[in-house]
Amino acid sequence: MTNQAEGHYTWVVPDGWLPPEGGEGDLINHESLMLLNTGGKSAIVEIDIYFADREPVKGLKLQVGAERINALRLDSPEELGYKLPRATQYALRVRSTEKIIVQYGRMDVRQANLAYYCTMAHPVDN
Repeated sequence: MTNQAEGHYTWVVPDGWLPPEGGEGDLINHESLMLLNTGGKSAIVEIDIYFADREPVKGLKLQVGAERINALRLDSPEELGYKLPRATQYALRVRSTEKIIVQYGRMDVRQANLAYYCTMAHPVDN
């Protein structure tokens, strides 16, 4: 069996909205971007952030090792390399040097029932 990577080189998340700060312990409002590299080569990933009311932030770089996952907390400037504004509509474009798989999730604990939203990013054919 060969170590061929699954996925695509480009992915889009059209609906980002980091909830306002809230929660406690492990249950705090946040969004995550899960990047899976099943291939045998490390992937260099660039993230572009688009907004409705301001210029995009482009070229935020990170690495996903061969046969590894990088679960990126979007509320963490240390992980993203940018302080994403809360309660602001945005979209993401994720581009990679290797094929990867991208999933997006949001936890919002502003109500007692807790909301967790998780979806696959939209793959773009290159």
